[in-house]
Amino acid sequence: MNILVTGGAGFIASHIVNGYIEAGHHVTVIDNLSSGELRFLNPKAKFYEMDIIDIKVPEVLKKEKINAINHHAAQISVSDSVTDPVFDAKSNIIGTLQLIQNAVSLNLEKFIFASTGGAMYGEQIHFPASEDHPCQPLS
Repeated sequence: MNILVTGGAGFIASHIVNGYIEAGHHVTVIDNLSSGELRFLNPKAKFYEMDIIDIKVPEVLKKEKINAINHHAAQISVSDSVTDPVFDAKSNIIGTLQLIQNAVSLNLEKFIFASTGGAMYGEQIHFPASEDHPCQPLS
């Protein structure tokens, strides 16, 4: 399978890239390196230094014959999201929507969205957390 991992030079996503490569998949990474680092990137992955809101993303999807997207790219600074919510929304909302639209228009097989527990659920109230744990997002 040809898989695009957005944010693939980040700490967590780079490990996912490694797993895909070890499983025999062809991996393409899009990362703007705002928080990721090239040293985390597997040299067997095809790398595009670009933002997920770049108008050339559909060209990359077609060129690399992508079948699935594993989406990890995000603006991760809580303080930046508070001081400049428009900048935050461009990456975290608009960028994600554009990726989903691209996936639909190209009939991709899978779209996997990664989110953090803190952003989604907030502080954990009881341990272990169940599937119906209350959502109280932090940002």
